Amino acid sequence: MPIEELLREQAPQVLSALVRRYGDFDACEDAVQEALLAASQQWPGDGVPDNPRSWLITVASRRRIEVLRSEAARQRREETVALEAPPPDPAPSVDDSLTLLMLCCHPALTPQSQIALTLRAVGGLTTGEIARAFLVPEATIGQRISRAKAKLQGARFALPPAAEQPERLAAVLQVLYLIFNEGYTASSGSSLHRVELSTEAIRLARQLREQLPDEGEVAGLLALMLLTDARRPARTTADGALVPLPEQDRSVWDAGAIAEGTELIASTLRAAPVGPYQLQAAIAAVHDEAKRAEDTDWREILMLFELLETMAPGPMITLNRIVAVAMVHGPTAGLALLDDADPALRDHHRLAAVRAHLLELSGDRDAARDAYQEAARLTQSVPEQLYLQGRADAL
Repeated sequence: MPIEELLREQAPQVLSALVRRYGDFDACEDAVQEALLAASQQWPGDGVPDNPRSWLITVASRRRIEVLRSEAARQRREETVALEAPPPDPAPSVDDSLTLLMLCCHPALTPQSQIALTLRAVGGLTTGEIARAFLVPEATIGQRISRAKAKLQGARFALPPAAEQPERLAAVLQVLYLIFNEGYTASSGSSLHRVELSTEAIRLARQLREQLPDEGEVAGLLALMLLTDARRPARTTADGALVPLPEQDRSVWDAGAIAEGTELIASTLRAAPVGPYQLQAAIAAVHDEAKRAEDTDWREILMLFELLETMAPGPMITLNRIVAVAMVHGPTAGLALLDDADPALRDHHRLAAVRAHLLELSGDRDAARDAYQEAARLTQSVPEQLYLQGRADAL
């Protein structure tokens, strides 16, 4: 595993260990960042240690102790801590990343700050990546994260009582959803996938379902992740080029993940109140059940998107509904709806890409070529740029 990926994977657990030990979220994150920097400088030459997490915890703990030593008012505590061994790699009954996730979704924080902080601390996303996920300026996200860390000063590192968990659930689910999406389709960089993020999101979703087995939306989100991630083996060629859904070799989709996700969403829809994640999982199941692209039941998908838009309206949901409209009623019908798309999508490559696809289907090759080129300019994902530019060149 590349050192950068290893550090991203270990960072939440290292931060969890320090917050559990010292309780100061902001200072602990600073110490962890210093440890990660030291590792990125030392490991390429010295080699990765046998236990990377323990190495990082040890270095981060020493950095934190140095800060404690500089605070005269805490001299006695500093001397006690300094004599102790660095905290061992914790092995609590509940995964530390899940505990950290719940802490980041503390009710003292606004929903926007909960999500931004969790994506930063648990998901390992950069401030820029989070900003693109929210379609807001990077400076805005940076301010949210700084304010959130300040508010968590002194917060207890433990899973909240059962009575408090429902109020954090909506933010937790959205966080996991965004982490998964960034892993499944990276917003920037040379690779379409960031597998460590999507894998982590699925793992945390499983942990969350174990904690909240009767929550239908938790099961719905896990099903959505499984049904979506099942297509990952067919989404790129051997050299990393993007393969759109209609052109994918469905024989290499993960049949086990599809079976698990389909069974999970079917049982959940029968037993729990319907929610947005369940509807999205149902849409994913319709796609996955089609043996060929032309067998896709677009009328059912359109019906599900109409229900989803009523229940949880949003610009991306509307855009996906428009695609379904075009697949059922023709590209001209879809193009007519694009003119009223949410202004928040004006500079988003997905809007231009959808317009290009529908223009191509309608036979307007010149306009489609221009729209593909615009979409390629707007995205920061190299595989998407190459695919979109390739579509433009083909026209």
